[in-house]
Amino acid sequence: MSPDELVYLGILAASIPVGFLFRYLSPPVKQGAALLLGLIISITTCGLHTLHSLCTVLGTWLIIKINWRSAPALSLGWTFLYLLFFRLVTWFGLPQPTPFANAIQLLLTLKMVSLANEIQSYHLEKKKEVSAFTKSPVVGGLSHEPSLYDIISYSYCYVGIMTGPFFRYQTYADWLHQSNSLSLPGKEPCLQRLKMVPVYGALFIAVNSVFPLSYVRTDEFLEHNYFYRLFYMVAIFFVFRMRFYSAWCGAEAGCISAGLGCYPHGALSKPGGGPTVKYSPDPNTAVEYDFKTIQNIDCYNTDFCVKVRHGMRYWNMTVQWWLHNYIYPNTPFRAYALRAGWTMLISAYWHGLHVGYYLSFLTIPLCIAAESAMEASVRARLGPMGQNIFDWIHWFLKMRAYDYMCMGFVLLKASDTINYWSSIYFIIHIIAVICIGVGQIMKGGKKRERRERGEGEKEDVVREKAE
Repeated sequence: MSPDELVYLGILAASIPVGFLFRYLSPPVKQGAALLLGLIISITTCGLHTLHSLCTVLGTWLIIKINWRSAPALSLGWTFLYLLFFRLVTWFGLPQPTPFANAIQLLLTLKMVSLANEIQSYHLEKKKEVSAFTKSPVVGGLSHEPSLYDIISYSYCYVGIMTGPFFRYQTYADWLHQSNSLSLPGKEPCLQRLKMVPVYGALFIAVNSVFPLSYVRTDEFLEHNYFYRLFYMVAIFFVFRMRFYSAWCGAEAGCISAGLGCYPHGALSKPGGGPTVKYSPDPNTAVEYDFKTIQNIDCYNTDFCVKVRHGMRYWNMTVQWWLHNYIYPNTPFRAYALRAGWTMLISAYWHGLHVGYYLSFLTIPLCIAAESAMEASVRARLGPMGQNIFDWIHWFLKMRAYDYMCMGFVLLKASDTINYWSSIYFIIHIIAVICIGVGQIMKGGKKRERRERGEGEKEDVVREKAE
């Protein structure tokens, strides 16, 4: 493990026991202590680069104060433009930010855009209440506009400051004002989330030592046979998954220990978004709680869901919620594949400027189009047994597609990504194009059959009338 990874691991490990201590604090003390601890982590790991995140926060606050109506669009523009400056600071003679500063900046971008949307919704609902003389029915809406201190406290809250998960301001406010936080579940769900982390960590270290990523960039790698080169991406994606499974399960445990994102099960919370319905518990029955609001990974479904589009839902789930609610609805396209492509383009930009991100993320819409074409033209014609076989083949190809795309994500450079993909003859791109082509051909045949059937039925009707 690199020194940076050890620092991440140390922060994650320390946040879990610290979280249990926060359950004893009153709201004002909890807010101040979480802010102080977050600033200590930020300044210690980022130094002067902490100013980047502070500029982002203050800029968003000014946007909200000046024009709350347009704050969502303006904050998105502001934070994404600052991301560009942040990544190109060396062009202006400024020092390169640390990886820790990059991690904080990424999560802060999500928080600021979400905050602007929440505050706009708050003002719009207040106007409706005034005009209709009724209480707003919106679930999870703000009860008041946050002050500058509230916004800074939310931005630098120590929970998930570098590792995530993303959570809305309302989730943070609910955490501060939890009643009887000591009675909320903590130890058992925390241990449940951590139980597989040693396994994931051990597998990460073991497989990474046998299949190092750096070997892909060597000339010696290209001398191996085709199937070895093809299998290598399977091993790399496995290492990639084990690394993030360990990190995100640990990050979720840090949220659970502090009680962040703990809501009644009946509130039907979604990762990132929080409760989706108003829930009034029955006073005569025990209330069950969950931490779905801060769930960032579903390890089982990531590996075993069938479709490419579903694989995205179970990976980095809180960020997927952010993309689905703040980016996907505002795409300039109507077709699903194009809307998904636009969303993936924004996601790639959020991750960084490396071409490998764009090559990987923009392959996803192609894979989605391929699986949609095959489902409509092939699976729809099969019986139960045939559909079961189709789904197993679909799952296998879905995993290989993610193996393939992962290489661009980790190799980063365009040349390295293209060199690897060309060494396996761009197999996933070719399979996707073939599937789309087959789907179009079979779709055309199906339309022709339907048209001929319709013409035949018309001839029968005419013949019957003539008789």
